[in-house]
Amino acid sequence: MTTTLLRTADELHARVREGRRAVVMTMGALHEGHATLIRTAREIAGPEGEVVVTVFVNPLQFGQGEDLDRYPRTLDADIKIAEEAGADAVFAPSVDEVYPGGEPQVRISAGPMGERLEGSSRPGHFDGMLTVVAKLLHLTRPDVALYGQKDAQQLALIRRMVRDLNFGVEIVGVPTVREEDGLALSSRNRYLSPQERHTALALSQALFAGRDRHAAQEALRARAREVPATHARAEALSAIGESRAAADAHAVAKAIPGAPSAVRAAARLVLDDAARLSPPLELDYLALVDPSDFTEVEDDFTGEAVLAVAARVGTTRLIDNLPLTFGNLGAAS
Repeated sequence: MTTTLLRTADELHARVREGRRAVVMTMGALHEGHATLIRTAREIAGPEGEVVVTVFVNPLQFGQGEDLDRYPRTLDADIKIAEEAGADAVFAPSVDEVYPGGEPQVRISAGPMGERLEGSSRPGHFDGMLTVVAKLLHLTRPDVALYGQKDAQQLALIRRMVRDLNFGVEIVGVPTVREEDGLALSSRNRYLSPQERHTALALSQALFAGRDRHAAQEALRARAREVPATHARAEALSAIGESRAAADAHAVAKAIPGAPSAVRAAARLVLDDAARLSPPLELDYLALVDPSDFTEVEDDFTGEAVLAVAARVGTTRLIDNLPLTFGNLGAAS
C-alpha cells in the first residue's frame, strides 16, 4: 500500500469513497502510540474502507510560552509510519488551509469541563483543541474518528462535543501505549535527557501504585461481601482461624467505601519521592475524576473513574492517566 499525501480539502474530497472512512488526528511526530491508533482504524475500516491520518500542528492549542515553535515537525517520517501502519492517506494541510481567514472569530467552547485540570493549567487549550477537531471532522467527513486514552480529558471533551452538537461520527478511544519501562508514549518524550527520563517514570509509577492500592481495596471489599458479618458466621470462622481476616475485610469495606482517597494517597507518595530527585518532578496535579465531567470523585463513588497526573520535568510537561472501576457496595452486608 502506498500512502497518498494530501495538502488541501479539495484533494481529500475528490477521493472516491468506498466503505467506511476512519480518521486518526495527530499533530505529527508520530510514534508507536499513533501507529496503534492507525492499525486500529485499519481494522475498523476494513479492507474496503479508508484510513486518513491528519497531521496538523494547531496553533490554537498552544498558550503563551508553550512549545509551538519547537514542536517537532517530521512529515516524511510521519508518512512512512502511517504507511506501515496501514493508512491510505495523510492529510497535512497548512495553517492557511485550516484557517483561511486567520484565527477564527467563532470557536467551540469547552465549557466548565474544559476549565478543570489541563484546562486550569493551560487556559484556552481545550477551546482551541475542540475548534480544530470540529473543523477537521468537517473537512475529513469520517464515519469514525479515533483518539488515544492518554489524553483522557481531550477524549472526554470530544465525545461530549460530538454528543452535544450532534456530530454524525462515532468516537473510539484507544488504550495508552507504553514503553517497556512504563512511560506513556508521547512526542514530547524526545525532549527528556536520560536523567529527566528517569524522573519522569514517576508519573506512571504513581498511577501503578494507585492502581495496586485500588486492586487491594476491591479485593477486601469483595471478601467482605462473601463473608456476612453475623455472630454465628464469626464463630464459625474463628474455629478455622479466619475471624481476624473477616473482621479486617469488613472494617475496610465499611470505613473507606470505594477508597478513592487511599488511591490518591498511594499515588502521591510516589510523586512526593520524585520531587526530591535530581532533576525534581514538579507536580501540576494529581486527580481521581469522573470521566463524564472531570470532577473529583468522593469516597462513596462507584463506577468508572480516571486517575490522572500532570507534571513538569525540566522544561518538559508530561501527562498520564489510568482508568479505574470502583465497585458497588450495595451487595455488601
